[in-house]
Amino acid sequence: MIDGFTVVDAHVHVPRLSTLKQAWLDWADKFSGPHDWRAAYDPAGDPVPSALDSLLEAEGVDRALLFCEYSPRATGIQPIEDLLPIVEHNPSRFRLVANVNPYLHHPVAAEVERQLGLGAVALKIHPVHGAFSPAEKELYAAYQVCAERGVPVIIHSGTSSFPGARASFGNPELMSDVVEDFPDVQFVFAHGGRGWWYDVAAFLALAKDNVWLDLAGLPPKKLPEYYARFDFARLAEKFVFGTDWPGVPGTARNVRALAELGLPATVLRAVLSGNAAKLFPGLGV
Repeated sequence: MIDGFTVVDAHVHVPRLSTLKQAWLDWADKFSGPHDWRAAYDPAGDPVPSALDSLLEAEGVDRALLFCEYSPRATGIQPIEDLLPIVEHNPSRFRLVANVNPYLHHPVAAEVERQLGLGAVALKIHPVHGAFSPAEKELYAAYQVCAERGVPVIIHSGTSSFPGARASFGNPELMSDVVEDFPDVQFVFAHGGRGWWYDVAAFLALAKDNVWLDLAGLPPKKLPEYYARFDFARLAEKFVFGTDWPGVPGTARNVRALAELGLPATVLRAVLSGNAAKLFPGLGV
C-alpha cells in the first residue's frame, strides 16, 4: 500500500538472468535508474524469493503479476517454472502470467492449459518479440481457452527496443477483429500502444468494453501528452497500473507520479488496484 492506496503491479519481470540476452540486462540497468533491482538476485543471477518479496513490500506493492516469456529471437526463453519458487514463497503477493509463442508451442491450447494449471491468472502474448501477428488464426485456440476459463489476455502493444523485435506486430489495429471475435475475453494492451499507436489503443479501449490499457513502461507524467486527443479522466477508467519492473525507477515513485496527475480519487484507486481486481481472477484485493 502506498499513501493509503492498494497497489497491484500487473506487469513484472523476474527471470533468471542466465536465461536472458545481454540487451535485456542493459535495458534493466538503463531504465531502473537508482532503483536497486539487483538486490532481489543472488550472485549467480537467480531471483531470491524472500529478497524480492521484501523489496516489493518496501515499494508498497500488494500484488504483483509475474511474467514468463518464450521469445528466443529477442530476449530469451524465461520458463514459467522459474517463477514457481517466488509464488510458493508468498502466494498472497505473487501471481503467475502464462505466455505462449506459436513458433514454439504446438498445440498452443494445450500449452495454455498447462500453464494455467500451474496457477497462471492471465495469458500474455508477445507478438513483437516473437515476430508473429496476434491475430494469427493459430492463436485463436489460445484465446478460446481463455474465453472458456474466464482468463484475461495481455497483448504487447507498441514498439520494443530489443534487437530481433518486429515493431509492426505491435500495432493494436491488428487486434480489432480479435476483440470482436472474443467479446467475453478481457484484453489488456500492455504499454498502451507505446510509440506510434497511442491513439489506436485509446480508441479501442474507449470503444470496446473488453479492451484495457496497461501503463507498463510509460512515465506517468507523460500520459496526458501521449493521450492528448482524448478525455484523459475518462480514458483513465480503462487504465491498469503496471511498471515493467525492473525497468522502472521504483514502483512507489511511479504511483506517486500518477497521483500527481489530478485524477479523481475513485479513478486513481481503480487504476492502481480496482481494475486489476476485476480483470485477474483471485487477486483478493
